[in-house]
Amino acid sequence: MDNLTKIVRTEISRQYKSVRQFAFVVNIPLSTINSALHNGIGGSSFDTVVQICRALGIKALSEDASSYLTEDTQKLVEQYSHLDDYGRHTISSVMQVEYDRCTELSAPKKGTTYKGVSSVNVSAPVEPRQVLNDLKK
Repeated sequence: MDNLTKIVRTEISRQYKSVRQFAFVVNIPLSTINSALHNGIGGSSFDTVVQICRALGIKALSEDASSYLTEDTQKLVEQYSHLDDYGRHTISSVMQVEYDRCTELSAPKKGTTYKGVSSVNVSAPVEPRQVLNDLKK
């Protein structure tokens, strides 16, 4: 599946209750949207692709349209561009930790269970009684 199709699929599920609702809102036949999601957006007419992307707030980053931004990612890129070297290093470090955490969770090792997986500087969930017991010590 190409990058744009993945982004469109993600944004539809994030912004709308269903593909059917999205098709109704943008006034594109459901069969056209389903076909585009199944076979790849690239196989759709240019007008349909533009209409879908506009409705979802997706913008092309380059002339060859190999990269795309949603409004959320565009905001992050704009904020990132205003950071100094220390801030960019911090964001890159946190991004790598979170990427590793998410990719590890999406493909867990056989027989492994994840309880209270924590992120950078965020403690794993703890039972309130445990906190009280620790404070009494």
